[in-house]
Amino acid sequence: MLALLAIALAISMAILDGAIVNVALPVMAKDLAVSPGAAIFVVNSYQIAVTASLLPLASLGDILGYRRVYLSGLAVFTAASVACALSPSLNLLIAARIAQGLGAAGIMSVNIALVRFIYPHRMIGRGVGNVALVVAVASAAGPTVAAAILSVAAWPWLFLVNLPVGLLALLVGSRTLPATPRSGARFDAPSALLNALTFGLLIIGIDGVGAPEERGLALVEIAGALVVGAAFVWYQLRLPAPLLPVDLLRIPAFALSMATSIASFASQMMAYIALPFYFQDVLRLSETRTGFLLTPWPLAIAAMAPLSGRLADRFPPGILGGIGLGTMALGLTGMALLPPEPSALDIAWRLTLCGLGFGLFQSPNNKVIITSAPRERSGGASGMQSTARLTGQSLGAALVAVLFGLSHGAGPAEPVSLSLWCAVALAAMGALASVLRRKPAG
Repeated sequence: MLALLAIALAISMAILDGAIVNVALPVMAKDLAVSPGAAIFVVNSYQIAVTASLLPLASLGDILGYRRVYLSGLAVFTAASVACALSPSLNLLIAARIAQGLGAAGIMSVNIALVRFIYPHRMIGRGVGNVALVVAVASAAGPTVAAAILSVAAWPWLFLVNLPVGLLALLVGSRTLPATPRSGARFDAPSALLNALTFGLLIIGIDGVGAPEERGLALVEIAGALVVGAAFVWYQLRLPAPLLPVDLLRIPAFALSMATSIASFASQMMAYIALPFYFQDVLRLSETRTGFLLTPWPLAIAAMAPLSGRLADRFPPGILGGIGLGTMALGLTGMALLPPEPSALDIAWRLTLCGLGFGLFQSPNNKVIITSAPRERSGGASGMQSTARLTGQSLGAALVAVLFGLSHGAGPAEPVSLSLWCAVALAAMGALASVLRRKPAG
């Protein structure tokens, strides 16, 4: 249906722009005459802007309507993409990336909430599965899309391609996305500020943990995030409709689904980061071969996501999620126990198992997150779903960086093995949290 097409186009752009820039960082640094270390903030600024603004924009969705926030975020994202392409300096590019991240947060914060109003209740699992499919394909396609564009054009075209896609999504969305109820509440600016400080300091701190020379400052930033976060939670507990939906976290199914989501995405990210080092430093494979070997995981997610969405409409989501993450843990265990000289088939079937398991888990888990919340709090639930994903990914990346730092001087296989076993533990904990949700949502 056309409403889902509008969501799919916008989500694809937001997900892709979180990944495709990585490939172009070296040439960006050269063209803008800056160091590689400084250029990395082109990536980090986007991530920080998205994470820090997800919950405030989800709250605005409850207040103003999800359609309005979604289309406004899409318009900002599209305009900021053009600004990124035209930026003549690093500072202007970073400013445009922050604006682009704010637009992406507008898209991500309410997309699942909109699905609740597009699909009838009996088909919500199918709708969530379709969105999960889009996210999986966009995540998998990031490096390939970037390489294809850079093979025929300069790096600004990584951003300019968003212009026609964004305009098409705006046209379709403005005609098809449903109007949703408005809460009539007032926007809580102090909560938004505390939220931005908490998640901003946390993400900056996590990003710095992996660098030994920055670790002291990073730990201070993380400690600051915990202090501000404690004040943030205390303030939210006093509010009838908090920006940080602590009221939703009192719902056992919602809280367990959030914990499961964070654990699963942290596990996935640990494997995604560690495995390229194993393929290239241990097996001595090329970058191209590494990319090829990693492909079965996202392809399996894309194949499983629509099916798992339909299963979530018929069977208890908690059980499906537990089976999915248990399967993912088995695949990761297989990767950790690979023989010294594995064949491509040895690797492919294990990574396929990981992808099938994660794909089976994701749609049912997202369905529980959105349907265990009251209908009028769908924006807060949707924002928390995206926040859990980004938090889990950031924690997974930080854990890999710490393990590689602690294993300095050891052989290249040791930190990879430690990372994979930690990923197994996280997937197993997520599976346990999932099956504790005894009743199907809704």
